[in-house]
Amino acid sequence: MFENQLGSRPQNHPVINLIIILLMVGLGFVIIGPIIGFFIALPFYDGGMIELAEAIQRPLDNPGIKIPLYIIQGCATFIGLIVAPAIFLVREQRSLGDFFRTEGLAWVPVLVTGVVVIIFMAVNSIFIEWNANFDFPDFAREFETWAREREDTAADLTRFLTEFDSAGELLLALAIIAVLPAVGEEIVFRGLIQNELYRGTRNIHVSIWVAAILFSAIHFQFFGFVPRLLLGALFGYLYYWSGNLALAILAHFVNNGVSVVALYMYQQGTFTFDVESQESAPVNVVILSSVLTAGLLYYFYKYYQDRKIALD
Repeated sequence: MFENQLGSRPQNHPVINLIIILLMVGLGFVIIGPIIGFFIALPFYDGGMIELAEAIQRPLDNPGIKIPLYIIQGCATFIGLIVAPAIFLVREQRSLGDFFRTEGLAWVPVLVTGVVVIIFMAVNSIFIEWNANFDFPDFAREFETWAREREDTAADLTRFLTEFDSAGELLLALAIIAVLPAVGEEIVFRGLIQNELYRGTRNIHVSIWVAAILFSAIHFQFFGFVPRLLLGALFGYLYYWSGNLALAILAHFVNNGVSVVALYMYQQGTFTFDVESQESAPVNVVILSSVLTAGLLYYFYKYYQDRKIALD
């Protein structure tokens, strides 16, 4: 089962490492990655640097900016959430490969991981609806207004980026929205941050939930904070029980990928449910999904617990 994968040799204090991680990730994701992506995206836009920069500021008014935005977002994710952590680990005399183990990665836990994430979507729909309609107290009205405006802007941009004109755009979206974030965010929030929190607190549950809080907060979408927090905790426990980050990455990919594909099928008229809807699933579906989720998670836990006992 889980072992602290960053605690095998003397290191900085966990707080120091957390600050370094967040600074390196922030620098790569907010500054270096987008700048590199901007220049890579130039040949894919009908205009020069100034026109591209202006179009980025008003993407909804510039349909031709979609592919360049994908490229910029992909570069930001790759540089900030994969390259930056890799550099941090080299500094620690480690590598990204330390998070991925082939032993214990059988088809059963892989299948359970994919199924439990899909079933959990129905459970999480309750929290999606509740969080989307949350009203802040009077003293926080200004913050609520700001958060609503930010949420609406993000929703408009997401809708723009996920209006697929072809299967090719769908595949590109899967790479940018599902594959890269699944790999990068799990490396950062579960592989690095969760491990550092565990090294500092020696309490895995505190580590999982604090990492999940940071994972949700960093998206700056407060009317989706709780459902994203619960997803982060789910990914954290899958990693904790299995000791293999690949399963957390798989869970993250399935969550994002299923949503993207379902949205494409809805746009094509082959799927009747709108995945962008913030309404919760029917109560009977939520209850059944909750029972199935709990049962599958218990099976997943027991699978690795029994395996650990057998190896001991």
